[in-house]
Amino acid sequence: MGNPPFFFTFRCFVFLLGSLLSLATDTITPATLIGDGEKLVSSSQIFELGFFSPGKSKYKYLGIWYKQVPDTVVWVANRNSPIVDSNAVLTIGNNGNLVLLNQTDGIIWSSNLSREVKNPVAQLLDTGNLVLRENFSSNTSEGSYLWQSFDCPSDTLLIGMKMGWDLKTGRERYLTSWRTADDPSPGNFTFRLEIRVLPHLCIYNGSVKLSCTGPWNGLAFGADPTNTSYLFRPIVEQKEDEIIYRYESYSSRILMMLKINPSGDVQRLIWHEMSTGWQVFFTAPNNFCQLYGYCGANSVCSVDDTANCECLKGFKLKLQNNQTWPRECVRSHSSDCITRERFIKFDDIKLPYSVDVSLNESMNLKECEAECLKNCTCRAYANSKVTGGDSGCLMWFGDLIDVRKITGYNNGQPIYIRVTDSEPGNKKLLWIIVVLVLPVVLLPSFYIFRRRRRKHKEKENMEANWDLLAFDINMSITTRTNELCEADGEGNDKSKDSWLPLFSLASVSAATENFSTQCKLGEGGFGPVYKGRLLNGQEVAVKRLSNQSGQGLTEFKNEMMLIAKLQHRHLVRLFGCCIEQGENILIYEYMPNKSLDVFLFDPKKKRLLGWQARVRIIEGIAQGLLYLHQYSRLRIIHRDLKASNILLDSDMNPKISDFGMARIFGGDELQGNTKRIVGTYGYMSPEYALEGLYSIKSDVFSFGVLMLETLSSKRNTGVYNSDSSNLLGYAWGLWKDDRAHELMDPVIKQDEVSLPMLIRYINVALLCVQENAADRPIMSDVISMIENEHLNLPSPKEPAFTNSKNMNNSSHSNSGTSQFYSVNDLTVSLIYPR
Repeated sequence: MGNPPFFFTFRCFVFLLGSLLSLATDTITPATLIGDGEKLVSSSQIFELGFFSPGKSKYKYLGIWYKQVPDTVVWVANRNSPIVDSNAVLTIGNNGNLVLLNQTDGIIWSSNLSREVKNPVAQLLDTGNLVLRENFSSNTSEGSYLWQSFDCPSDTLLIGMKMGWDLKTGRERYLTSWRTADDPSPGNFTFRLEIRVLPHLCIYNGSVKLSCTGPWNGLAFGADPTNTSYLFRPIVEQKEDEIIYRYESYSSRILMMLKINPSGDVQRLIWHEMSTGWQVFFTAPNNFCQLYGYCGANSVCSVDDTANCECLKGFKLKLQNNQTWPRECVRSHSSDCITRERFIKFDDIKLPYSVDVSLNESMNLKECEAECLKNCTCRAYANSKVTGGDSGCLMWFGDLIDVRKITGYNNGQPIYIRVTDSEPGNKKLLWIIVVLVLPVVLLPSFYIFRRRRRKHKEKENMEANWDLLAFDINMSITTRTNELCEADGEGNDKSKDSWLPLFSLASVSAATENFSTQCKLGEGGFGPVYKGRLLNGQEVAVKRLSNQSGQGLTEFKNEMMLIAKLQHRHLVRLFGCCIEQGENILIYEYMPNKSLDVFLFDPKKKRLLGWQARVRIIEGIAQGLLYLHQYSRLRIIHRDLKASNILLDSDMNPKISDFGMARIFGGDELQGNTKRIVGTYGYMSPEYALEGLYSIKSDVFSFGVLMLETLSSKRNTGVYNSDSSNLLGYAWGLWKDDRAHELMDPVIKQDEVSLPMLIRYINVALLCVQENAADRPIMSDVISMIENEHLNLPSPKEPAFTNSKNMNNSSHSNSGTSQFYSVNDLTVSLIYPR
């Protein structure tokens, strides 16, 4: 682009001003500029704007990135116009536009305002949005911006950004991938909000559709793999002037972004306050079934170990000898409306892509069925919304494209597909049997039934109560969750997610070979645990309440109520329950390596836990506990954290289990007390064991014990020298004598261990087991201390439960100020030995 006559003078002027001004600010005015090496920083120090060179690139670009994660660039101005030297500057031109200037090429990039602005100012906001506005305007809302970077997204969708359509201007906001990791110019892949009667989210490779979610159902996009509802809330707004998708975070402590990478994968990335790297919460597409139309029309894709395609009910393969997918599935009968037809319900389905579909938002499901049945070309119907009961009517008229079976916790919906009533004459025969034959059979059966009913009335009443318990359990989950969410100011429209699948006793018995001893994995306070295999091949752990168990219906109900709402990579996943015929059974994901204590306290197996494995286990437990205390929508106190309740998956990743003793805190609750002390000796904090007081600091104490056990492979309840009665006293003695490194399990090779890291871990563990709860850190501080090697740690005091401590004279506080509490009269004490 050529230089106008005034350009040289103007450039010299702004360069002269730039050399005199210091820009430790978040704004640019016509009198200031940003040169290479200088930055704008948002007011809360979250985002920076400046020049950068990605990867191995020799070019410069103007971009925005997270201040604490400089490598994570979220927006690039001059994607198509790289800068070849270090002489470019960003400033505000004479006409009020933001401009990127270069000595050789003139204006490289501009905000391209169509009108002149008299008193402009540009500002980098804490949201990551670079905005241009009138300097004298007191209105700083989005509507007052003359220009904003959020309207020109690159490859990243931040909190507060919009994807979708401005219906007034026809502008579409969408994400475009970088070409490569070193080249931010627009790549081949885009991520868009597509409007086909209802909104979908779709990934494109050029003009080719690569992957799509199901339609928006009022709560989420169908089959959306994100399902991290405890972290963020997806929002679709359909207004007169725009249709957009955005999301909001439930926690200001979490950095979050949605990104399309150069290979076409869309990822949601999370950075916790104390993290050292981005956590990938989902990637799409991550299997063949998520590829658009992978199986072809009128077929369904199911993911087991591999993608499995088959024709939908009512359809058949057109060519039987074709062995590769996509294959063509056609109607099972030759023409519509010639034979009698009905609908078959399919649960947990990603609804078909909206190629030829109609929507009637006023119809309920029954009306939708009748309307679809009247129209011979209607292939299927479903609700358009999952909120408000049978709400809205979607009807498909052409081929059913991109249908897949949904597993796990993703957002599947029921769909009703039209099929032929292949044997209508048999229904007449059936009625003849019912009217003539059935009474003859029923009369003696009724007599026998009456006798058995009188004989077993008590048993039948008990079994009837289990149905009430199932309802009560699910209602308790929903009610308690909603109460807490309302108290926190959050919506309660997600209560549908709390209902747990109920397994039949027959299916659970079949999965465990009738609870055979060969399938038994072990036994805990709850009862025996069996390995099972469901009909779909899924391996599960089946936990069956024993009649002799110290735990009962209260703990059983409590565990289901909590885990139904908790989702985290370091928490065990609950598939469902069975409460038939007096049984209390929980069905969990199967953990092939059992529990942590199996390895730690076995002379041979502990050799399988190297230094890195132990570090990964400690950090994983800490992350899971932090989620329970701070990041879940419900604040959870576990109250029984111990090595046997830490399960290990096939990669030795830890998962916290057994929530039967856990308690929910809502609102501003910080602690509770109880006269029924439950838990495991050796892990309970002093204020809980002696006074019945529990809080998040109680779990921190248990975590400190668990850290010391994991590092040393020693039980806390053991005796290790004449001066100490347990592991805490032994560790404290070594710490005082500057011999803390001797605590490390000797089976670990010395060249594997980072000595400073080991000392830091022991220091943190001792801080966690302080006698006074106020002296213990919270879990976010714990994670910061174990991950930040440059952080100066406080020195621990003598921990609780050592021989030299008189616990009866101790004070306990959870608020940070020491304060005395009266000791409760402990009428019931259930302390389970290990």
